[in-house]
Amino acid sequence: MRSREKLLNAVTYVGLTVLTMGVMAFILGIIVTDFSILVPIGIGTSVGAVFIFLIGVFLVVTEEMLEKSYRGTKVVPIKTKKGAPL
Repeated sequence: MRSREKLLNAVTYVGLTVLTMGVMAFILGIIVTDFSILVPIGIGTSVGAVFIFLIGVFLVVTEEMLEKSYRGTKVVPIKTKKGAPL
């Protein structure tokens, strides 16, 4: 459980950092400067941050589900009586 918490925290911090940079680039491109190239870069960075977060959460949930999945039943061979066909 500890490793999943670490992975989820790391994905959260990375996603939040990238999202903040994307929003800042978007705002900088629209309001502050006249560089129109910063607007699509900001949008792309923000969308990328969302994808990073979703993929990280998907990996954590997949690992959790695989750990708690149904393992199946144990197969035990049937004991045969002497002279009985298999």
